[in-house]
Order: sequence, then structure tokens, then C-alpha cells
Amino acid sequence: MSRSRLVPGVEVVAVPGRGLAVRTPEGEFLSVSTGDVEENALLPLLAGGTTGPMDEGLERVVRAFEEAGYLAEGPRHPHWPATRRDIRILGDPVLTEPLAAQLAALGARPRTAPAVTASGRPPADVEHLLDGNPCAVVWCLDGPVPDGLWDAADRLPEHGVAWLRCHREGWQAYVEPVAAAPGDVTSAHVRSRRLAATPAHRELAAYWSGPRTSGAPVRLAVPATTLLTALLADDLHRWATEAPEPAGLPARRRLRRVDLRTLTVTEHPVLPVPDVAPMPRKDG
Repeated sequence: MSRSRLVPGVEVVAVPGRGLAVRTPEGEFLSVSTGDVEENALLPLLAGGTTGPMDEGLERVVRAFEEAGYLAEGPRHPHWPATRRDIRILGDPVLTEPLAAQLAALGARPRTAPAVTASGRPPADVEHLLDGNPCAVVWCLDGPVPDGLWDAADRLPEHGVAWLRCHREGWQAYVEPVAAAPGDVTSAHVRSRRLAATPAHRELAAYWSGPRTSGAPVRLAVPATTLLTALLADDLHRWATEAPEPAGLPARRRLRRVDLRTLTVTEHPVLPVPDVAPMPRKDG
């Protein structure tokens, strides 16, 4: 038969006096009823080895693993497709440099670029962002997002280019959803949803607009930058390879908030904001 193996995060352990148990990706243990199937015939198969023809009992157990979603065919880590390899990265080097290193290690072809044009201004149109024909654009900011900075980038999915971003607000960082098609969540949608979700919407809007007075600046430590860029790299890899998502919120509907002091990640659902209908015209 073909090579079969357990999906990442699933493990099988032999429990003395109780047979086999499965440890699920969620950390739970489930007992395995193997009947008269011998462990030395089942375990090599689950580890990815090859076997000869299976008898009825072994086939039953393997089918149960497959139906439960614990068995996968092929390589554990899908290769990065060549058609989605070119990634353009904009933003602050404290985040863009480690992100580029992680993406290169996964098989992508990252290309870092300054987040401003030759005139010293941020890119104002989609054509500038599409320079070089990237498959995806990532923008990382070590600070809040100025008003209007990402307006042009929000149109990238309309051109078939994936759009991913993150930014920091004090000791909190936000990793926004992957936008890969028209109708996905954009940065403007996230801002609208965050304003609608807090009673301090005036204060939050003023914070984004500036000016802001602060003391000693927040310094992103290596563990924090590693975590943030790992979240971004994983989202991009799953988008590029169309790998199945883990349990939880879909990547295109998920806003992640990272506490940079404790490195705690919380997920929040976020949906696109419908266009506002125009006001009806009045006669006269």
C-alpha cells in the first residue's frame, strides 16, 4: 500500500496494561480498540513505513484513523508552490528581516523593500505595490497604523495578490487576517470592527491619528519578533500550499492579538464590513 502516516500533532502511545492510546492535536488521550491487530504491524504503518497487503483487522484500524482525520498521505510539510513563491515585504526591519528569513527557510522567495517611495512618502497606489509582480504583500509596522497608510494595499486582493499585515500598539501587537480574494477582511474592516467593539472608540481613533505622548519606547525583544513573524509565516505558508487549517477560527476571519509582555495570543472573529448604502436623493 502507499505510505501513510499520522498528521503532525497526533501521536500514539503504548499504555502498560491498557493497549494503545492516541494523543490528539488538542492534547486529549483517546483509547484505541485494535482487536486482534498486533502493535508491531500497526505502529510502523502509522509512523510512515510501508507494509504489504493488510488483513481485515489492520484495514479496519487504519480506516478508523483516517476517518478521524489522524492519517495523511504524502509529505508532512507541503512544498511552497513556485507560482506563489514571490513575496514582497514592507515595513520596519525589526520585523521584516526575521520574517524574510523564516519565509526563505520555508521555500518562499521573499523580497524586502522600504515602506516609503523615493520621495519619502508611503506607496499611494496599487501599481507601486504590484511592482515586481508579487504573489503576496506583507506589511509589518513597529507602531500604530497611520490613517490611510494601508488604503491602497486593501485593494491588492482585487488583483489576485494576497495581503497580510501586522502592527504594534504599545505592548500589544495585532496580526490581521489573510486577505486573498475580493470580499475578504481588509485593514479598513478591522479598524471599523475594532472601533465598533469598544466604548472608547473616540479615544482609539485619536490614538491612531496621533499625536501621542509616551515615555521610554517599547523595544521588541527577540522572542516577541520571532513569535509575530512565525504567525505571519505560518499564515502565508498555509495560504500558499492550501494546507488544512487547525481547529479554531478560519485564517481569513481571524484577528490575533499578541501580548508582547507575556507572549499570549488571543483570537477574535472579524468579518468584512458591508458597504454603506447611499443616501436617497430628495426631490427638489
